Amino acid sequence: MGLDTTKPLSTLHERASFEVADFEVPTGREEEWRFTPLRRLRGLHNGSADADGKIIIEAAPAPEVTVETVARDDARLGKAFVPADRVSAQAWASFTEATVVTVPKEVEASAPTVLRLRGEDASAAAYGHTTVILEPFARATVVLAHRGSATYADNVEFVVGDGAALSVISLQDWDDDSVHVSHQYARLGRDARFTSHNISLGGDLVRVSPSVAYDGPGGDAELYGVYFADGGQHLEHRLLVDHSVPNCRSRVDYRGALQDQDAHAVWIGDVIIRAEAEGTDTYELNRNLVLTDGTRVDSVPNLEILTGEVAGAGHASASGRLDDEHLFYLQARGIPFDQARRMVVRGFLGQLVERIEVADVRAKVEAAIEAELDR
Repeated sequence: MGLDTTKPLSTLHERASFEVADFEVPTGREEEWRFTPLRRLRGLHNGSADADGKIIIEAAPAPEVTVETVARDDARLGKAFVPADRVSAQAWASFTEATVVTVPKEVEASAPTVLRLRGEDASAAAYGHTTVILEPFARATVVLAHRGSATYADNVEFVVGDGAALSVISLQDWDDDSVHVSHQYARLGRDARFTSHNISLGGDLVRVSPSVAYDGPGGDAELYGVYFADGGQHLEHRLLVDHSVPNCRSRVDYRGALQDQDAHAVWIGDVIIRAEAEGTDTYELNRNLVLTDGTRVDSVPNLEILTGEVAGAGHASASGRLDDEHLFYLQARGIPFDQARRMVVRGFLGQLVERIEVADVRAKVEAAIEAELDR
């Protein structure tokens, strides 16, 4: 199915284009930018960034999976998406080579494919592009592990063929001086399954925008996220699920914790059910746990429903402090306050962390959460 770029997706997503000039420079008053501190983007949003930066990519593919470095004119690039904002369009216009991951038809990968992306200098901007292709009835897990110091904008395409199943784990574990603006576009074929885990822990400013579109009925998407923001960090996740064909399913569950002065978490969840998407089943949830004074949470779930023939549609958002009853229950059984606090936070985030099927990544996330609590 081709991409229709001639009409707005919705009132919240009014334009899409590969041309940077088609997007005005954000001022911060726009709905899609009003929560993002533009002055901290280091020019990624207005074209003033020095684009001499570099991201080093190390690939560890499963035996059945091919990983290639290709030029920007490779025919497989740009088939599954159209940039949704100026930074995404700038990243498309600026990358020089891309990484393509291919899982052949009817192949089940015997191990995760890991891409380690490392930055070594945050003083200059780098732009990147990654395309992951699962041919029909293939099955695979892909890990994107980000670390080091960088000012980085990229687009990631996930093309999931008919009957295929892809699980993606994206770990943002940057150094404290890093800025990362990432757009993740998934397109699902008939009866395809897509699961993503976005874990944001490090960086000065991280803004990740996952989206899902369906090319055939029976598609199933589950989007999970865990984040832990501490003093001065800005962690933002903006999700879009576009139900445009009948009988597809989506589930979204993002959870975060915040502590220390000026920690800021933003979660925007948009689900669109178009008139032709009868039988849609969708639900999105965001929950935030505030551990100290001085933090800020912005959580905005949206549903745009253009048909009355849905199997289910709902959303929920909640932000609050540690539950005094939970703490009292644990302390009444002889558990010290600090330990009780840790147990509550572990349980709150752990329900999603335990869904990460790659043991090494799961252990790393658990250790990072413990380190945050130690602070």
